[in-house]
Parts: sequence; C-alpha cells; structure tokens
Amino acid sequence: MKDLFRKFSKTGVLVIGDLMVDQYIWGKVKRISPEAPVPVVEVTKEDLLLGGAANVAHNIQSLGGKVFIAGTIGSDNTGKLLTNKLIEKGFNTDGIIIDGERSTTVKTRVIAHSQQVVRFDREVKSDISRFTSSLLLEYVASCLPHIKGIIISDYCKGLITKSLVKKIIDITKSKVFIATDPKIGHFNYYKNLSLLTPNLNEASFGSGIDIKDEETLIAAGKELITKLNCGSLIITRGDEGMTIFEKNNHITHIPTCAREVYDVSGAGDTVIATLTLCHSAGLSLKESAVVANHAAGIVVGKMGTAVTNQQEILKSMKECKPRDKIVTGKY
Repeated sequence: MKDLFRKFSKTGVLVIGDLMVDQYIWGKVKRISPEAPVPVVEVTKEDLLLGGAANVAHNIQSLGGKVFIAGTIGSDNTGKLLTNKLIEKGFNTDGIIIDGERSTTVKTRVIAHSQQVVRFDREVKSDISRFTSSLLLEYVASCLPHIKGIIISDYCKGLITKSLVKKIIDITKSKVFIATDPKIGHFNYYKNLSLLTPNLNEASFGSGIDIKDEETLIAAGKELITKLNCGSLIITRGDEGMTIFEKNNHITHIPTCAREVYDVSGAGDTVIATLTLCHSAGLSLKESAVVANHAAGIVVGKMGTAVTNQQEILKSMKECKPRDKIVTGKY
C-alpha cells in the first residue's frame, strides 16, 4: 500500500461534473413549534463543504492524488465561495466555467442530535449551453497529457449530457480509464465507459430488474454490462459490500467491514474517487475495490460530507475485520 501511495502524486485524474456546496446546519431540538408539529432547531454551528463533483475531487486530493476539476458555477456569492474554498485547498480552478444563466447548486442539511431533520436544495437542472459544453471539452482535451483517469460525476443538475459523454469518449480515444457513478434517468448516457458504480437502487432501475437476492443481482449485472457495453461494473450494496462484474464473466463479491454508520452522504463519491485513483495508479480493479471498500467504511463513520486519507486506510486495513471472505466466480 505504501508503494501504491507513492504513485498517487504522479497519477492524474480529471473530475468533470456537477459542482455544488454542501451546507450543514447543526443544532439541538428541545421543543416542538407551537405553529406546526415540527421540531424547533436551535442552531449551534454551520459548515460549508465541497459537494458533488467537488467532493469527488476533494477525496482524490485527500488521498494524495493529482486532481483536475471541471464544471460550472453561477455568477453568485455561493459560486465565489466555492471557488475560494477550492483555491484554499490547493485546487487549480482553470476548468471551472462561470455561467451567468445558472445558479450555484447548494444542498442544505439541518442536523440535530446526529440525525438529519430536513434537507432543501437550491439548483438549476436545465442542460448547460453548447458554448459552455465546448469550453469544458477544450479543458478535457488540455488535460489528456497529464491524466490517466476521468470521473464523470453526474448529479442530474444539467452539466452531464448524453452528447458531452460521447464527446469525452471520442476525445480520449479509449486511452483513458473513464468511470461514472450513474444516476437514475441517465443510464442511456453511459455506453462504452470503462467502469460504472451504481448502488442497488440505481442498478435495479438501469437494468429493469428488481434486485431482491443474489440471483436477481447477477441478472441485473449481466444486463447492464451487455446493454451499456461497459468494461466493468461494480454494484455497491451498502452493508453487504460490493459486487464486481467483469466482461470476462468473472464476478467478485467484496464484503464490507463491520462499522457503525453515522452518515452515508458522499460515500459513493469516496468509492469512485478511490477506485479510479487506485486503478489509474496500477492496481487491478479487484484490488482497487478492496481499498475503496475500506475508504467508504471510514467516511460513513463520520458526520457530514467527509473524506479519508492514506493513514486512515492503512489503519483500517490493519484493524478492520471483513464480515466474510472475498468470493470470486463466474456469472
């Protein structure tokens, strides 16, 4: 693992997708409102964190990877705040396009006594303009000499379109590993990518198969691999770990470690960031998935949109005991 970590700083990964701010309002509840049967939250603090594609990029940076980031923000104060946060953390913001026709996406979560009370979103979900798309593609092309992987971070906020994905594939000419965590409603965008990492709900929707057990899980995986012609597929299964489907008909189940879960927000970001960075640095897909499994187990044990680092992963690998053995077979 230490040999792998040394390669991270020379492993370039581009994250392109929906940039957003994750706002957390923390407080305590001591009474119910007299106006309506809802809790009154006494606010104690507020955090503004990198969200969406920015959180994916933050995960790569926290692991020591060389990260490039592309996306759009609005010409609003939130956009300026997001840009400043990225600059403070050492990100290059050359790939961030300011679009005056759009607002910067903000997800606000109100947390009381370690539980989410409510979430509200401020966003524009219409597709980006052709001009903005062309600027993003120019930036992707400029990054190609410096990267080994691309993550398409789609949150259905309008940046990721079917046309954009196809053009990214055309530009890279299959020379770069391209991964995405697919979103419901956009599965037809993701044909011919290197890797897809849906969760159970997304895989059920994308395949048209209701996943209830191992038999339907395998059927859904086979359907997605065939329909989308992707190089590999990893279905994340929460506390059941993750299952890898490869084009050579190999299937591998990687169990999770027994951990207390506090907040699953951003766990998918951590998985795809860790997977792509590790695989781009030279690990096999299975080995990368094992590392990603540990990374996800760490961040769900933290409140809020969180990241992990090399030291925490090494500690997890030494101390965390998986619930079951890794099982490999044919599908």
